[in-house]
Amino acid sequence: MKHFFLLLFFLFTTTLSAQIIKEIKYDGMVHISESVALRMLSFDEGDDVDVKMVDDAIKKYFKQGYFNDIWAEIDDGVLTFYFKEKAIISKVELSGWKENDEDVMDSVIQIKKGTLYDEKILEDAKKRIIEAISQEGKIDSVVEIQTDYLENGSIKVTFVVNEGEEILIEKLDYVGVYGLDSDDFNSVIANKEHEFMGWFWGQNDGKMSLKDLQYDNLRIRDYYMQYGYLDAKVNEPFVRVNFNHYTADMSYQIDEGKPYTIKKVTLYQTKNVIAEPLLREMISLQKGDVFNIKSFRTDSEKIKTLIADKGYAFVQVVPDLKKNKKDHTVEVVFKITPGDKVKIRNVVISGNNRTLDRIVRRELFLGPGDMYSLTDLKDSRNAIGRLGFFDGTTIEEKRINNKTMDLIVKLKEAPTGNVQLGGGYGSYGGILVSIGVNDRNLWGSGINVGVKAEKSQTTQNYSFNISNTRLNDSDFSGNFSIYHSVYKYNDYSVSSDGINIGVGHRFSRYITGYIGYGYSGNSYNFDSTIDLNTTDTFYFEDYTKSGITVSAKWDNTDDYYLPRVGFDFSQSFEKTGIGADADYLKSRTTFGKYQGLEPYIGFDAIFRYKARLNIVVDNGYIPLAEKFYMGGIGSVRGYQSYSLSPTIIDDSGVIRRVGGEKTFSNSLELSMPLIPKAKMRVVTFVDWGFIGDKDITEISRGGYGAGIEWFSPVGPIQLMFAAPLNQQTGDKTSSFEFTMGQRF
Repeated sequence: MKHFFLLLFFLFTTTLSAQIIKEIKYDGMVHISESVALRMLSFDEGDDVDVKMVDDAIKKYFKQGYFNDIWAEIDDGVLTFYFKEKAIISKVELSGWKENDEDVMDSVIQIKKGTLYDEKILEDAKKRIIEAISQEGKIDSVVEIQTDYLENGSIKVTFVVNEGEEILIEKLDYVGVYGLDSDDFNSVIANKEHEFMGWFWGQNDGKMSLKDLQYDNLRIRDYYMQYGYLDAKVNEPFVRVNFNHYTADMSYQIDEGKPYTIKKVTLYQTKNVIAEPLLREMISLQKGDVFNIKSFRTDSEKIKTLIADKGYAFVQVVPDLKKNKKDHTVEVVFKITPGDKVKIRNVVISGNNRTLDRIVRRELFLGPGDMYSLTDLKDSRNAIGRLGFFDGTTIEEKRINNKTMDLIVKLKEAPTGNVQLGGGYGSYGGILVSIGVNDRNLWGSGINVGVKAEKSQTTQNYSFNISNTRLNDSDFSGNFSIYHSVYKYNDYSVSSDGINIGVGHRFSRYITGYIGYGYSGNSYNFDSTIDLNTTDTFYFEDYTKSGITVSAKWDNTDDYYLPRVGFDFSQSFEKTGIGADADYLKSRTTFGKYQGLEPYIGFDAIFRYKARLNIVVDNGYIPLAEKFYMGGIGSVRGYQSYSLSPTIIDDSGVIRRVGGEKTFSNSLELSMPLIPKAKMRVVTFVDWGFIGDKDITEISRGGYGAGIEWFSPVGPIQLMFAAPLNQQTGDKTSSFEFTMGQRF
């Protein structure tokens, strides 16, 4: 302080013993109003005031934390308090670590703009930075604090970070392991021994993670309990660090014990709400089996779900183990306390600034007055996710009393209207670009409207479509579209004008059906360089198509664009020949399986398997444009779209693609977070496909590569970089493709 309290005592004792204060003034005080400051005093104007009373007032003001210095003066009965306030922090920056990361600023720095400058606050932030870096496995980090006074009197604070060194685990030993293979522990622990070429995918890099170190022994013990070792003890690891080279040796001391077998499975209900035989059907643990803690937890969850689906929202399933250490058997006990049946009092929708309430409510399987069901709650959350209208969906359960609850549906709107871009680059065709405008949730009504104008080196496509998945909020859907398209091949093009109309119905929460009619007129145009007198045009005759399509789809995934749970399966049949030239039966089958891996590996990776099987049967006439072609996103990446096909050599000696009657393609994908804040992910993939006429394996090609999946502000974007597999002479390859607006 500028003037210490002792000095204040001296000044007042020489000038003031006890005086009547005529007036109280404040100078330099901003953060506290004068009225509040006056209320904090133990005296008023007109009172006799001595030195101790003024000193106590200064101390009280100083404790508020707003001031660097406070002093008081008295002149002819006028008491004036002078304040020197702390400067305001107007800007906080990080340099050398996590720069411009808002999450780090909020969770680690924790200093907001407008905070009063306080060295203790800065030192606490410095400690948190060092702790956060140490959790990443780096030690000896140094953080310096720089303060700069700006022209307006505020302070800019910069934390200059010099990250320490990562610790590399060179050796990892396990002592006392006999019943299991210690190599299997790598599947559950985070801190692993460094392997050769540890930087390569699938190899252990050996980097120490301090935040996981305290849990790894518990993970190993849990792994033992999956094989019945209920007495297993795994001590915290002993770590020896070489600070000269920043390497470490680690060892675990393990006492395995012996595995336990299940002697008995006991079910105890405080109130009998489910017949015991039905409960036992849900349980995988059986008498005589080796105990498995993972199955134990799964069985508990199954029991809870079964009873919660009967309306017992607050059911508790308390598992217990009664061990007999003499014969190493265990009695598995499930104590079930159902509680009371619970009804839904109200459902509150929040966060849907654009989408109408009814669009959300019609996807919910629980409403006011309904009995609670855990399965219905989960399915409601997934159904909202499948709409593709929201970036995030949570349904909170707000307990009112033992028999009622409210459901709070919290939504975060996602962009549904976007400019759709698509294209790619092929080694033969060059750059391909298309553009369209689409809104899957027009004015928040759930209606999908799209206008597309596509122009590229090989295609032209102009179309309008409108569809509604819930006509008048019913289980019926409807669609209408009209289009004009031109697809250019090597030396000819196909021009099509058509219309489609159809109606669908949702039969259950996962199953939908559809029936539609379509008509199109199609014609071929040849380049002026082609001599039609010498070219066999048998395959290139103009034709009309009129047909009915019937399809069914199963979809229990949890999200439209980026599913992590469930699978989808669809089957459609198209029959043409109704008063038109084309006459065939076409079958299309698609399958997709999606599995989030975060519960198993600790981060948000997603495994996907996708397969497509297409078959067309000739009932009189199959135009070339109605056959199947393979290549590009959606079949086999690494090859140009529609470039893989059976071929013929016509009368002029030209090799022409004529399409296949059968094709099958499938893909394995692994999607991982790249920049979570930007909603950007990286995906690796392997595709393989077959196409042919008589034999589906006539042509076999594959592709592999990596790409970027990005939920951009204008819609989902895919950027794919691919290389071909099993490339043959004459194949048209493609190294890069991109799309926008499609499901990942």
